[in-house]
Amino acid sequence: MVTIGWRTRRLAQAAFTVWAVITISFVLIRLMPGNAMGAMMVSFEQQGMSPARARELVELRLSVDPNKPIPVAYVEYIASTLRGDLGTSMAQGEPVAELLAAALPWTLFVLSWSIFISFFIGISVGALMAYWEGGKLDVGLTSWAILMGSIPFYVLAILLLIFASYRWGLFPSGGRQPTGVPQGFNVTYVRGILYHAALPVFSMLVASGVASLGMRGNSIRVLGADYLRVARLRGLSDYTISTQYVARNAVLPMYTTLLISIGEMFGGSIVLEYVFNYRGLGLLLFEAYNQRDYALMMGGFVLITVAVVTTLFIADMTYSWVDPRAGGQDSESY
Repeated sequence: MVTIGWRTRRLAQAAFTVWAVITISFVLIRLMPGNAMGAMMVSFEQQGMSPARARELVELRLSVDPNKPIPVAYVEYIASTLRGDLGTSMAQGEPVAELLAAALPWTLFVLSWSIFISFFIGISVGALMAYWEGGKLDVGLTSWAILMGSIPFYVLAILLLIFASYRWGLFPSGGRQPTGVPQGFNVTYVRGILYHAALPVFSMLVASGVASLGMRGNSIRVLGADYLRVARLRGLSDYTISTQYVARNAVLPMYTTLLISIGEMFGGSIVLEYVFNYRGLGLLLFEAYNQRDYALMMGGFVLITVAVVTTLFIADMTYSWVDPRAGGQDSESY
């Protein structure tokens, strides 16, 4: 059984990771080549501002006072970040927290559909592969899974963009919502959002190959159970046995893989959204990098880190509940 001490250690590790990222972001602001704060002050002074006013703007936009000692500025930066005050965007002049909050739902929309579809396909195909182990179906689907698992998602994204968008005109080449359609919960607008998100979602389906191979290995381990012999004696179809019986027990170890993949897809969203010009969190961070918008970059790093750490912490805390067979093992392995 998972003990309170184990939960406390995992919570401490998660908190340490978040603290480390916030600290690194502070150090980057202070030590980044070119001195971000100094460059900003010079830029403001060249615009005719007084040195005092330039220092005020630097403090506002980076949540760091360049005149205070580093230990004092560091404590204030940690406190402001924990309050959700991530400073003001240097390029857009808006609070970083508001910009991230506006972009995050669009990224979560694409990632949630990508993860759901990828693991649905992976679980179903993996169960069929295991049930027909060694047969032609298994060989064919295994080849497909290896191919999908070895293709980088950005390569598939470029291929989809070239063929499905530019050559065949089936999907738009970029954007996240239809133009000229009033925003709101109506059929036309929702259909347009799904239409624009289709290619980014399809690009992430390469994860289904890895999920299929993982599900195949888990399913093979449960195929010799007695309840499967009873199911065959009852005359149930192969599809019913593979999806309802084999998949239900073999899918439990995939739970942690599912949550870990969320973090991996967050990192990949930067390249994906750039390819499709899909204005979510990833494209926002890419533009912040090009514009040297340090406050926005650091805020994005902190947000992604918190999201990934929270997801992994939830996986640790709930895995023994999802699969009671692993309860005792978890408490001993950490």
